[in-house]
Parts: sequence; C-alpha cells; structure tokens
Amino acid sequence: MDIFHDETLEMSEFLEGVKARFIHSENITLAEWQFQAGVDLPEHSHSNEQITKLISGEFELTIGGKRVLLKTGSSVIIPPNVVHSGRSVTASHIIDVFNPVREDLKSSAE
Repeated sequence: MDIFHDETLEMSEFLEGVKARFIHSENITLAEWQFQAGVDLPEHSHSNEQITKLISGEFELTIGGKRVLLKTGSSVIIPPNVVHSGRSVTASHIIDVFNPVREDLKSSAE
C-alpha cells in the first residue's frame, strides 16, 4: 500500500498557466491540475478513458465537437480516442483519472 500526501507531491508547471501533479498505479493515473483563468488546453486525444471532476472554478470542455461548461462539482467521462480540448473560464482546480495509466505523463511526475 502506498500513501501520498499533497505536501510531499510538489506541483510543477505543465503548461504556461497550468500546474500539475500525478500519481501512477499499475493501472490508473490520477492527475491534479491548477489552471489560471483564461488558459487554453490544446485539442488532443489519447487511448485512455478519462473521468474529469471540477473541484472549483468554471472550465469549458469541447469533447468530440460538443462544448460543455463544467462548474464546481461537475464531472464528465471522456471515452478513449475522442478528441477534446478546454479553456479555463476562471481559475480552476481539476482532478482527472485515467485508465489505463497515462505513460506519457509518467515523465512529468519524476
């Protein structure tokens, strides 16, 4: 069993205006994001299923061409290989869970 505490997992700059930290298990990646207001998340896709939970703020997501506005407490499931992008309407705190592990994010956690 592994236990992680925020004070021991430093957030680092992922993109300009975005800080992140990651925890990886054998099958799942947990990502925590802090977005400044007005940051664009570029269009992308990945083979991982994704569940996104907006902890605070407002965040606009475009998923498979459909635009949705997430508000504090909103969650959304993004299926594998679906193109998506986003924009932080306000400063936003987001938790993402990915299955399987996001191998491309492992180097960001080191």
